[in-house]
Amino acid sequence: MLFLVGNNMKPAHVGLSPDMPYFRPPAESGLEAPPITYLHLYECDNFSIGIFCLPPTAVIPLHNHPGMTVLSKLLFGSIHIKSYDWASAMPSNSINPQPSREARIRLARLHTGSNFTAPCDATVLYPSDGGNLHCFTALTSCAILDVLGPPYSDVDGRPCTYYHDVDSIPEEEREGYAWLEERERPESFAVVGAIYHGPKLEKRRKF
Repeated sequence: MLFLVGNNMKPAHVGLSPDMPYFRPPAESGLEAPPITYLHLYECDNFSIGIFCLPPTAVIPLHNHPGMTVLSKLLFGSIHIKSYDWASAMPSNSINPQPSREARIRLARLHTGSNFTAPCDATVLYPSDGGNLHCFTALTSCAILDVLGPPYSDVDGRPCTYYHDVDSIPEEEREGYAWLEERERPESFAVVGAIYHGPKLEKRRKF
């Protein structure tokens, strides 16, 4: 299969269906968040391709994509996406964070805070706009295909950093802004790797 991502792409194109085990809620009760399955399709120096398989209520916590462009396609299901871009100016009603925490806190501007249900268009985020920092919450079982270019790399200065909203701006006064603080990867965020069994990827020949 020549791999092309478009708005008409469906789960069957990558060998997925909603009744697969990846999308079932875990049998255990009391879990803060169910584990997510990641199917790794391809990676090179320029980009990587993978699919996140989320059971209901699963969360991919707020994280960034430094110097990266990311194309995401919801293959099926419903999901809530909250995304931000770093703000270049401070709103007049914002409250400065505590001085001891300023090095780890930055002001961000809300880009998206909406529910999406497949079929829907693919989205693209860029290094400085389009919602470079985002969080996914599965409303139903769902699958998200991600193409990252270039991929994450600690060595090349593209680590994945996690954030949370420190709520320094009153809800009624936010006007689309939030202070985001760096955090460690949440312990509740569990991702399990699985083998991709869909159609084989092929490189396009150059003529």
